[in-house]
Amino acid sequence: MITLHDSGVFLVNGVPCADAPLSRQEGRRNTMAWNILQAHSVSGDPEQLQIRFDALVSHDITYVGIIQQARASGMKSFPVPYALTNCHNSLCAVGGTINEDDHVFGLSAAKKYGGIYVPANQSVIHSYAREQLSSCGGMILGSDSHTRYGALGTMAVGEGGPELAKQLLKNTWDVPYPKVVLVYLKGTPRRGIGPHDIAIALVKATFASGFVNNCVLEFAGPGIASLPIDFRNGIDVMTTETTCLSSIWETDEVTEEFYRTHCRPEAFRPLHPGPCAWYDKYIEVDLDQAESMIALPFHPSNAWTIHEFLENAPEILAQVEADAQARFPKAHVKLMDKIHDGGVWADQGVIAGCAGGLFDNITEAADILRGGSCGNGYFSLDVYPTSVPVSLELTRIGATTDLLECGAVIKPSFCGPCFGAGDVPANNGLSLRHTTRNFPNREGSKPAEGQFAGVCLMDARSIAATARAGGRITAATDVDYTPVSHPYHFDAGVYERRVYNGFGRPDPSVELILGPNITDWPQMPPMSRHLLVQLAAVLHDSVTTTDELIPSGETSSYRSNPLRLAEFTLSRREPAYVGRTKDAAALEAQRRAGEAPEALKAVLDRVGDGQALLEQTQFGSCVFANRPGDGSAREQAASCQKVLGGLANICYEFATKRYRSNCINWGMMPFTLDEGTPFPYEPGDCVFVPDVREAILSGKEDFPAQVIRKDGTVEPLMLHVRGLTEDERQILLDGCLMNYYANRA
Repeated sequence: MITLHDSGVFLVNGVPCADAPLSRQEGRRNTMAWNILQAHSVSGDPEQLQIRFDALVSHDITYVGIIQQARASGMKSFPVPYALTNCHNSLCAVGGTINEDDHVFGLSAAKKYGGIYVPANQSVIHSYAREQLSSCGGMILGSDSHTRYGALGTMAVGEGGPELAKQLLKNTWDVPYPKVVLVYLKGTPRRGIGPHDIAIALVKATFASGFVNNCVLEFAGPGIASLPIDFRNGIDVMTTETTCLSSIWETDEVTEEFYRTHCRPEAFRPLHPGPCAWYDKYIEVDLDQAESMIALPFHPSNAWTIHEFLENAPEILAQVEADAQARFPKAHVKLMDKIHDGGVWADQGVIAGCAGGLFDNITEAADILRGGSCGNGYFSLDVYPTSVPVSLELTRIGATTDLLECGAVIKPSFCGPCFGAGDVPANNGLSLRHTTRNFPNREGSKPAEGQFAGVCLMDARSIAATARAGGRITAATDVDYTPVSHPYHFDAGVYERRVYNGFGRPDPSVELILGPNITDWPQMPPMSRHLLVQLAAVLHDSVTTTDELIPSGETSSYRSNPLRLAEFTLSRREPAYVGRTKDAAALEAQRRAGEAPEALKAVLDRVGDGQALLEQTQFGSCVFANRPGDGSAREQAASCQKVLGGLANICYEFATKRYRSNCINWGMMPFTLDEGTPFPYEPGDCVFVPDVREAILSGKEDFPAQVIRKDGTVEPLMLHVRGLTEDERQILLDGCLMNYYANRA
């Protein structure tokens, strides 16, 4: 179904070709990506972009910290439309008043600075952005990794909060011009195939090899015409899981109808590659050949066709079980008992969020379930429409009735099932979800406490087919049903009556409402001459996700209190981390107070005059991981390390640009190693980087270092920090982005 071409390709009049009359350099200027990026860049250098976005979006795990950073740096009003949605911690079930305190803060900030406030359960972040902020040829920056609106002609990027703070201060998002990859769609999906089937197959084909890492995916080809707009959006939002940078699609009359339906016809314009466009790589997707897919724990790329999975379930589930047991030794993982009575049985189905809760997904699920039953056994089905307008239309056409009659539960718009807040299965439960991720802990269990549950990703259609079978995993292509096409009617009055839209009307007299859990960031000192870091966590997993660095779920309730949130850092992956880094921070506090901690002096004695070095050497903790940062854009994955005294990450490669940017914006050195360099070191070993400040000032990219092991032996280690911009170098020297702005106020 999917073929990868690692060599470049021309698209000539809509047809992929090896040769063309233009040069590659000329051809790359004919991509949609080139034209949109250059139109938004103010750098004057087409190879080094400095982007100003048309709109910003954040949810209630991230917007408090972003606004606190920006106002501490001198922000007086929001310069572009900025939507603050309340779709992540909407349950308000943990921590007393603190979740709703953040929502009240958000409304007061929207009034004070001229923002858009979307109350809890009105819409998930990406649904609101699609409905109200997208535009053909526009660009949107969001503090959520699934900020993807390419199918609507909008290039969108998910980044950590500091990058949004930069935009609020009228600064830029800086990035080298990326590679652009053609995704050429042809054919038509058959009945029972949904957007998640295509998306999971695409992630499987590209993720492990990093085929499109930090690239822009440009979707073109005749297959687009066969896809309704919800189908396109459902594929597009999952491009995040390929680790690409952004996405953009050709637009057509289907796109135009979306904007007309949502009362914004002026936001549409045709977008197509030029007559001869050059792409760095090429992915061919044959929609005719698509199969119903399932992604097994613990990543969307761990994927199989449902038929392959069912035929080989004992071997596949045994491997997942072994993987889970290795990750979570305190849990007693049992998945093999899902195989019985001639099938494989799940315990739960969930259709939710920016990927699953779309109108077409839910109506077709209702078509499959109409007249059937989810049964009265262990299996349950929960459905979360992505916005109130979608929920209202589902009610008006009767789809909600059909689902309720079969035993499904309809819930409000909420992102919880996608990040582990809500719908937590029972111990050893297996949940099937049309959501974006199935990373460890994304289902809300606590394996470190002996709990375990697993999530498989499936399309809403196959989840409905499974629900009709009482939980027996079933491909929708194996079910006889008739899909009914329903034209979508958007009720704009829902948002007009409930959403506060103050863009362009800031009111400086409004006082921010600060609940007791909303606290300021602790002071962060500038970088010293030398750097000494102690390894507080050493992770040799192939990839370390941001959900492992700072778990989601109920921990996110403390998002506005940096010190309390930091207590959860790596808690479900390396529970000893917090204690280790606090011990290191205590020694640094003594050093800064003018004392001479003997433990630090003894380490520095191994590389020089310990007493002399002590005065000029900043000490803190460090995380080593092979490839950290896949997953969520939440800046807390980095800021929590910094709050606890973290000063560096060491890795072979950062999984995503956004996590590396988060590390830099919080003043942590983003060190990398050459591939193949051994790293046999353990927590407690230290890494000394001499003259690090001068090296950054002078633009050096190689940092000769020394590892001082716990037994006193010293070994050389070459570290690198490549590709820093001038601003990024200064942010690191100042200690963090907030210091950078404060020093220039």
